Amino acid sequence: MIGNMRRGKMLAVASVMTAALAVSAACGSGDTGGQTGGSSAAAPEKITLTLQTFGGGTNFGYKAAVEKWNAEHPNVQVKYNNLTDSFENVYWPQMLQWLQSGTGAGDVVGIDEGGMGLAKARPQFFTDLGQYGLQSRQADFPAWKWENGLNAEGKLFALGTDVGGMSICYRTDLFKKAGLPTDRDEVSKLWATWDDFIKAGQDFQSKVKDAKFVDSVNTIYNVVLSQEAAKNGNVTYFDKDQQLIADKNPAVKTAFDFTQKISQAGLTAKLQNFTDPWNTGFVKSQFATLGCPGWMLGVVSGTAGEEFKGKWDVATVPGGGGNWGGSWLAVPKQSKHPKEAAELASYLTSPEAQLMAFKEGGNLPSTIPAQDSPDLKSATNEYFNNAPIGEIFGPSIKSLQPTFLGEKHAQVKAAVEQVVIGMDQGAVPYGQAWQRFGEVGQKAAG
Repeated sequence: MIGNMRRGKMLAVASVMTAALAVSAACGSGDTGGQTGGSSAAAPEKITLTLQTFGGGTNFGYKAAVEKWNAEHPNVQVKYNNLTDSFENVYWPQMLQWLQSGTGAGDVVGIDEGGMGLAKARPQFFTDLGQYGLQSRQADFPAWKWENGLNAEGKLFALGTDVGGMSICYRTDLFKKAGLPTDRDEVSKLWATWDDFIKAGQDFQSKVKDAKFVDSVNTIYNVVLSQEAAKNGNVTYFDKDQQLIADKNPAVKTAFDFTQKISQAGLTAKLQNFTDPWNTGFVKSQFATLGCPGWMLGVVSGTAGEEFKGKWDVATVPGGGGNWGGSWLAVPKQSKHPKEAAELASYLTSPEAQLMAFKEGGNLPSTIPAQDSPDLKSATNEYFNNAPIGEIFGPSIKSLQPTFLGEKHAQVKAAVEQVVIGMDQGAVPYGQAWQRFGEVGQKAAG
């Protein structure tokens, strides 16, 4: 899935990748250990619930939480499958096939914010969690996070996991090589604005020839888009009437123009995030910075590995905050154990489990009790040079603004970002890129 592929070729590659995922799904919600009923109390034999998520590195940060559940629930064990790094191109198209066919989806599945518009409009796919008492969880969540888990019929079908938040992750050793400050407070002062960020990149690039300043255009594009959306009605590719506005929204054009500017400045490693070449870029030190919403911290540490522990740090993001990311957990109707699956989804989205995920991967909790926890406010991240991530992210969590994402957001996002990447990699001429962006968006929206 490199940037110079046309959309048809990209989808063909995604189809091959998603076909491989079906093998992993074969032991999904049908893996019951011999039980045929819907309740763990109905038979002495234990059941197995399949949890399916996506994302790089530590992804949802559920390793410790699942281990704790399995230790405390000997008759209801969880099999945790993180299926792929890529949500839009691989996970979501495959998940939709499984949901439509009535087989293959896990008992509990993760859904990125980009898929929630479509998921909300498909109540036939997901279990009503209210029938298992999970309406009682409403007070745990900010109103916007809770309401996005209600489907078109007003029923609760998904519970929120994390929220976005924003920072810039940077390599202290590469900054030192470039003669730039390495202290996170001094680094933050380098780039109060995005123009300052480009200037810092040019200073870096004048001294360092074997690494680029930025990982990929589509990472930075999404950071800027999340900020600009908050200034333009909290919409991106679709307005709240589900009408495509990708080529009309000032937020999208501003993000696109900045991305083109940073590409033309020669500051990018010309990679696409959540691909094998991007993963290799971490371990080969091919770039010095990337946009880091809270969940990205776990991606960085999990992908770069122990060799680079202490070489990464976290600074503030130019231009203030931003809300890129955040996911939900839902229970497909095809689950043979919806009651137990609902209990698992509730546990994994509890303040306790969200704080465990925050500690494991940096995923910022969406529950109010976890956001208010002293454990979050005082948290540091050893991998990132003991960065005080509670102080960096904590104050902005409650002020995050939700962005409206339409039913077809994920497919439009996947398509237009191929244009952004193609522009950076030379497959799409700069002068033609914006027109191509609009055309591809229209085609993807149908």
